[in-house]
Amino acid sequence: MLPDIENLLRLQEADKEIRRLQDEIAEFPKRVAAIEQKLAGTKAQIEKAQAATKADDAARRKHETSITDLRSKISKYRDQSLDVKTNDQYKALLHEIQFAEKEIASTEDKILELMVDADTRANEVKAAQAELKAEAAEIEKEKEQARQRTAEDEKLLAEWRAKRDQLRAGIDADLLRHYERVAKFRGTGISEVRDHKCMACQVMLRPQTYNEVRSGQQTVYCDSCQRVLYLNPADELVDQKPTVHHPRRHHPKIDAPQAWYYRAEFAEAGEVYLCLTNAGSQASRRVYEIHTGRMIGDILIREGDFRLAFPEDITGAIRLNGAWTEEELDGWGAELPMVVLDSLLADLEAARYEMTSRAAAKHEAPAVPSEQAAS
Repeated sequence: MLPDIENLLRLQEADKEIRRLQDEIAEFPKRVAAIEQKLAGTKAQIEKAQAATKADDAARRKHETSITDLRSKISKYRDQSLDVKTNDQYKALLHEIQFAEKEIASTEDKILELMVDADTRANEVKAAQAELKAEAAEIEKEKEQARQRTAEDEKLLAEWRAKRDQLRAGIDADLLRHYERVAKFRGTGISEVRDHKCMACQVMLRPQTYNEVRSGQQTVYCDSCQRVLYLNPADELVDQKPTVHHPRRHHPKIDAPQAWYYRAEFAEAGEVYLCLTNAGSQASRRVYEIHTGRMIGDILIREGDFRLAFPEDITGAIRLNGAWTEEELDGWGAELPMVVLDSLLADLEAARYEMTSRAAAKHEAPAVPSEQAAS
C-alpha cells in the first residue's frame, strides 16, 4: 500500500473523530437544557401551589371584610329597631338581622375551608421545595459531569486536529485536495475495494481499475464516486467473479452543437474530458482533468464546426453523453461540479462496457463453414 494511501486512511479516521467530537461539543447546551428541564415539573408544582395560596389569602380577606360589613349592618338594624313605630317594621328589621347572621355563618364556614386548604397547600409547597432542593443537587451534579465531558472532548479535539495537520503535511498536495473535495460532498474521500467493488458507492470496478488497485503501485480513483481506492488483501475474495447488469446505453446525437469526449492520453495531462461546443461560426474546446474536474489550460477557440476545428482531439476519443449550456460552463469556472463528474464517469463506464461487449461478441462468433458459405 502506498504511503499516501496509508496516511489518507489515518486522515479519514482523524476527520471522523473530529466530526464526532465537534458534534458532541455542540450538543452540550442541549444536554444542559434537557437536564434543567427535569426541574421544570417540580418548579411548576410549587408555583401552582403558591399561586393558589395567594388566591386563598385574597379570598379569605374578602370574606373577612364581608363579615365585618354584615356585622355593621346587624348593629345598624338593631339600633333602628329601637325607634320603629309598628310591629311590621320591627319584623322586617328582625328578618334582615337573621339573614345577615346566616350570611356571616356561611362566610365563616368558607373561611374555615380556606384555612384547611391553606394548611394542605403549605405542606405541599414544603414537600415540593424539599424535592426541588434534592433534584437541584442531583442535576447540578449531572451538569458538572457534562461540563467535564465537554472539557475532555475539547482536549481530544485539539489533539486530533494536531494529528490531522501532521497527517495532511505528509500527503501529496494534489491527492489531498482531491480527497478533501470528495469528502466535502460525500462525507468520506477514501474507500476500500472488496469483491471487485467500491464499498462506499457499491459500484463494480472495471477489471483494469481493480487490477491497478490490487497492484498498489499507483493512486486509483473510483470511476463512480471519485473516492480514492485501496485494497485490503485479507478481505478480498480473489476467486469471485461478480456479474453485473448494465442497462442499455443511450448514444449522444451526432449533430449536437456540443460534444463531450474522453481521451486516455492528452499531451502531458493524461486522462481528460474534452468539451467541444459550436457557437455561430466558431468552435470552442475546454479540457478537464478526469479525476478532479479541474480545467487544464485556457478555452481554445477556432473557426468552423468543432469536428473540423479539432479533428486531432476527436480521433481515438470516446464520445460521451453531455449537454450543458454555455452559461453553466462559464458558471462552473475552472472546476466541474461533482454531479457533472458523476454523470460523465457513469456514461464512460457504460461506453467502455459496450465496447468490451462488442469486442467479446465478435471474438466469440462461430466461424461459418466454407461449404455452407459457398452455398
